[in-house]
Amino acid sequence: MPFEMKEFYQTIKAPTEGVYKEKGSKFIAYAFPIHSRAEATDRLNDVKKLHIKARHHCFAWRLGYVGDLFRAADDGEPSGTAGKPILGQIDKLELTNVMVVVVRYFGGTLLGTSGLIRSYREATIDAFAKAEIIQHPILDIHRLTFGYDLMSNVMGAVKKSGLKITKQEFTDKGLVELGIPFKDVDDALLKIKANISNISTNQASMEDWPEGVKIKLIRKGMDYLGG
Repeated sequence: MPFEMKEFYQTIKAPTEGVYKEKGSKFIAYAFPIHSRAEATDRLNDVKKLHIKARHHCFAWRLGYVGDLFRAADDGEPSGTAGKPILGQIDKLELTNVMVVVVRYFGGTLLGTSGLIRSYREATIDAFAKAEIIQHPILDIHRLTFGYDLMSNVMGAVKKSGLKITKQEFTDKGLVELGIPFKDVDDALLKIKANISNISTNQASMEDWPEGVKIKLIRKGMDYLGG
């Protein structure tokens, strides 16, 4: 369920745990913020090591600024009774870059399809009830490269912009990558250009970037799916 285009995406700030019990069976939910498929695999393995004797380690995750990369797994439970209700709670809160693993310890009584769906859903709800949901702006990443003779001007302009620096290197040239809210890119870059040359934004709009400064789009925020 990809989400509509927004300026922000929502995720959880830190891992949380939830619990639900049904007719002797115990369902323990672990919610994690994640940033990649590899990280999802690592978190699943962590939970499996923690609960080696559990019969099922069911999970769901969603990744990407618009939530268009996802997976849900029933891990031996009847199809659609575990992964799908877990993912449903992720989607209900419009979360992304998040994973939930629910561990089940069998209590000796069969729960049936509706009982399983309810149990996996309620365990997930309990984990999310304890989570702090936060918003992050969707950022386009732009790279500035420049000669050392312009170091002071460029870094001063970057500092004045207040933008997030996602990477910086200083080798034979200076390199700075900036995260810019995708709806503010044109205005933000124009102000940086003006501040580097110490001119007005009106004048900067009619001129090229100063000689020795290059700007390049590295990644469109809305296209990002996770590392």
